[in-house]
Amino acid sequence: MNIVKANGIDLAWDHFGREADATILLIAGLGVQMIRWAVPFCEELAACGYRVIRFDNRDAGCSTHFGHCPPPDFSALAAALMAGRRPEVPYTLHDMAADAIGLLDALAIDRAHVVGLSMGGMIAQIMASEHPKRVLSLTSIMSGTGNPALPQAEPDVMAMMMHPAPDPVSDEAGFLAHSLAFARRIAGPGHPVDEAAHRVLVLEEVRRAYDPGGTGRQIAAMAVAGDRRARLATIGVPTLVIHGADDPLIPPACGADTATSIPGAELMLIDGMGHHLPAALHRTVADAIDRVARRAPPNIW
Repeated sequence: MNIVKANGIDLAWDHFGREADATILLIAGLGVQMIRWAVPFCEELAACGYRVIRFDNRDAGCSTHFGHCPPPDFSALAAALMAGRRPEVPYTLHDMAADAIGLLDALAIDRAHVVGLSMGGMIAQIMASEHPKRVLSLTSIMSGTGNPALPQAEPDVMAMMMHPAPDPVSDEAGFLAHSLAFARRIAGPGHPVDEAAHRVLVLEEVRRAYDPGGTGRQIAAMAVAGDRRARLATIGVPTLVIHGADDPLIPPACGADTATSIPGAELMLIDGMGHHLPAALHRTVADAIDRVARRAPPNIW
């Protein structure tokens, strides 16, 4: 793992593959760390001929945490949004996109193929729309556009996500049970969660940094992101939208809306897949990312 100064904060990152190859930048989702991009998946992409970079978003993992900003009051946040007001939040998804651009700057990378999952897909969309000269291709996975007319998460899934987890230090068993219950619920019927691997993963995240307040601040950034469809219509790079046909957290209609909103975008719906990228789909997803990346003009790699 490496630490670099980017956009005024510290970002933790690592990489796979040769530095001379075109870069794929992987952006993680809400409240999770770069290690959610599994090493075998990163190696699959590197074997396709890319330098693969993953990093911890702000308020996650070993990157800068904004502990000086209190966790948002979600009731007040929701009330302000319902009243048509834009509430003050510690930072926005645009700031998080600027972090990713800052990482590319710090690593002297002019342009990258950008891949984001869930919240990371929203950040990737902003990069492609607001920083078009820095993005070679876009892959948005399990994400949406902010269109308020789209279906929302299943109520029980939202309740599970918003329910505070037990403290992993004082109640590790309770914490693991909470995390596994949520992982089971959002995994698609065709790809049940690997419970042993999930336990190892979430305990490694706790070891690296446990900060539920950071997740709350990321939720606030998502809440004020608004409808991005007008900006998505300006994206001109090759784009792939991947979505689980059985996603209960961000329904597949959200992926379809993303593909409709970006000119020429390809939609790839995967039967049996939920809000989870299982090992069984690593090759399928890596090959799809490679395919869309190779649609970018080679003379600008």
